[in-house]
Amino acid sequence: MGDTQHTRSVLQRCHDLGFALAGIAPALPTVYERELRDWLAAGSHGEMKYLAEHRRQRLDPRQLVPGACSVICVADRYHDGRPEARRFPGQRPRGRIARYARGDDYHQVIKKRLHRLADELAGEFPGHTFKACVDTAPVLEREIAQRAGLGAVGKHTLLIEPGVGSWLLLGELITTLDLAPSESSGEDPCGTCTRCIDACPTGAIAPWTVDATRCISYLTIEHRSDVNRKFHEAIGDWIFGCDVCQEVCPHNQPTERAAGAPVHPAYAPRRDGFDLLEVLAWDEQRRRDAFVGSAMKRAKLAMMKRNAIIVAGNVLAHGDVPELRLRIEAIAVDADEDDLVRRTARSVLKQSSGTVEGA
Repeated sequence: MGDTQHTRSVLQRCHDLGFALAGIAPALPTVYERELRDWLAAGSHGEMKYLAEHRRQRLDPRQLVPGACSVICVADRYHDGRPEARRFPGQRPRGRIARYARGDDYHQVIKKRLHRLADELAGEFPGHTFKACVDTAPVLEREIAQRAGLGAVGKHTLLIEPGVGSWLLLGELITTLDLAPSESSGEDPCGTCTRCIDACPTGAIAPWTVDATRCISYLTIEHRSDVNRKFHEAIGDWIFGCDVCQEVCPHNQPTERAAGAPVHPAYAPRRDGFDLLEVLAWDEQRRRDAFVGSAMKRAKLAMMKRNAIIVAGNVLAHGDVPELRLRIEAIAVDADEDDLVRRTARSVLKQSSGTVEGA
């Protein structure tokens, strides 16, 4: 099924465009419909209501692109697995950013090249449809990537390519063009390993499923309301996202093979975190300036200040930083601050040193 000559040409173009991995999956319905419905019914998606929308398209790419035959799946590698540089006592308190968000916005980086590929293929194959998708489209992209031979989904629910790891960002081109599907190994990449499950600070991971309502990435990026106090300490110094499950994964440790897998230069980090006092002094314009060209712009001003206060509370739990404490105390009684931010400040102060007078 599918034209092998055209397939080879398409995959070569993907690699020429700088994608680390590329493959072809048949445009077929998901085999995980029941699991998705159960996960949504359990409320494991939290406030991400969009995951329950456009369900027909999410379950079957042919509902998104009528007549679709194939999905061209690509992946960018955004990190090489090297561990973080250690911070030293005396440095100003900072909150860490997940590695995927330290460089350019992957939505734009991937879509720009997918649109270029789509335009080339549309000119070569008139009458066929080519729809570019990143993770904002209703597509079960990890399942599709696994079918396309880009790797296999691990217990932490992320796609793993053995020898390359899971520091991967995915994109798709759904098309009516009939291409030859790539070989998919379907092998379990994890075996008896449970390092991601054991290391998750909030216990969000069970084998091949994640309760988003407990996940630090969800809590700091997608959750728009108060973060349950029971998760504050576990958030540690993560101000946007979390990489713990990937940091401990054996597939992500630096190896000779992994060293040969390219990291796209667009993801070279501009910063690895934010000064907490700076974030707590942001207004909307400063937030926008800090997030220009970044995937972090999804997090609103109140959310970032909420996150910074939680991280600040964890800093204060290990030693007083007078300037930081004074700033949180001022926020807790500032009528001009967002309610979410004030409530978080009061919660942190109550936990660390009692309720602020007048709060």
